[in-house]
Amino acid sequence: MNWEVLGASVRRARKEAKRTQGELARTLGMSRATISGIENGTIGEIGARKLDGLCQALGLELFVGPKHSRPTLKQLREERRVARNS
Repeated sequence: MNWEVLGASVRRARKEAKRTQGELARTLGMSRATISGIENGTIGEIGARKLDGLCQALGLELFVGPKHSRPTLKQLREERRVARNS
């Protein structure tokens, strides 16, 4: 999971809903610091139920899908080598 992307989505949805971090936190029984950490991608841990509640409160959907594999360093180096030789 990319926490920065998730955080940016939460921040955008919260601002579109014209809600402050504090207001949202009080509604969900979380601290404002937790909401801030989620939005900044710096949250250490958050439970699935809390994350689901946050998404529900902001009209977002939390879902699970197949993990996209990232290229290995070896693959990136090979792509770069091929591109230079083209």
